Amino acid sequence: MRFKISSFFLFAVFLISLLWRLSIKSNESTLSAKSISENEKKPKFVYVEKPPLSQKIDKFFSRRYKRGLFNGTVLFSVHDTIIYENSFGLADVRKKDSLKTSSAFQLASVSKTFTAYAIMLLKQRGKLSYSDSLRKFFPDFPYQNITIHQLLIHRSGLPNYMYFSDKYWRNSKNRTIDNSDVIDLMIKYKPQPYYLPGRRYNYNNTNYALLASIIQKVSHKTYPEFMKEEIFKPLEMNDTYVYDKNVDSINFSEVKGYTSWRRKAENTYLNGVVGDKGIYSTVEDLNKFSRALFEGTLVKLDELKNAYQLGHKELYDNDNYGYGWRINMLPDSSKIVYHTGWWKGFRSYFIRSLKDDKTIVVLTNKSRTGVLHTKELMKLFDIKYE
Repeated sequence: MRFKISSFFLFAVFLISLLWRLSIKSNESTLSAKSISENEKKPKFVYVEKPPLSQKIDKFFSRRYKRGLFNGTVLFSVHDTIIYENSFGLADVRKKDSLKTSSAFQLASVSKTFTAYAIMLLKQRGKLSYSDSLRKFFPDFPYQNITIHQLLIHRSGLPNYMYFSDKYWRNSKNRTIDNSDVIDLMIKYKPQPYYLPGRRYNYNNTNYALLASIIQKVSHKTYPEFMKEEIFKPLEMNDTYVYDKNVDSINFSEVKGYTSWRRKAENTYLNGVVGDKGIYSTVEDLNKFSRALFEGTLVKLDELKNAYQLGHKELYDNDNYGYGWRINMLPDSSKIVYHTGWWKGFRSYFIRSLKDDKTIVVLTNKSRTGVLHTKELMKLFDIKYE
């Protein structure tokens, strides 16, 4: 009797265990089928790319062009890759000649970046020092204690030649004034300086005209010759040159500057002064120059650091000036360096993000409708700024 009960008990345990295992297996199958079913129903994740930056840039400038608000050329590059490049409108309204990305524009004050670069190249070669006095090169210069450094960062306090030339050169306006004439006028008439040297920042074209004269004095070459032989040619900037009205009184440049839609800008007697302006270049050549700056091709990277130092304690970190560059320093200490230009129908914008290795170049030959803001451009081209 005990044996029968024991056998029955063991059989019952076995049967319960078997049923439990079958139940688990069935549940697992159900869950697995449910999981597979849910996965089949669940839509796959698809990454939808935003419109490429190049499309965004093209849309912005195309709209402005169609509305009569832009006539010029544009280039944007990241590292050594050109992301966007295009031209809009006419080089010469009368002839109906179209602009090309190889069209050369008057850079106006963007020329200052090249003048500063040339000074740094001469300093690197041991031909001068940033602390050199102006009187070292021009002994009769009537203003004391002004250094190359102060000229570069606009702290000389000197008067602006564009204003005193109108006063002292008025009887000679049919004759082009050049850099030597500017120095002669300063020696002869001693126009009142704005400030004592080093007192404060005052952006002034005289500073870079004098730097161009120093380049000529030290190199024993004219400014156009030095820039062509020592900078433009080595960097293969084949469509870049210095315009000097003393050499070319008519200015045969294919790209004409316009102060309004059809009104051509005058070729002023002041166009014989170079260094503060006067360089003609293309978006493509300016991109080559930017690459040379990023890579330390002629002026070494250690030397170039001087160009990007904040030159003025009284100015904001995000709105300062170095050697030929305006500087926007961000909270992380990275810097955006840039320069703009505006002269006789032309506007130019040259912006570089040192951290991201990005370059923006915008050139226009219709100054009235070519007004753009640097922060607007930085936002458009996806450059963070302060």
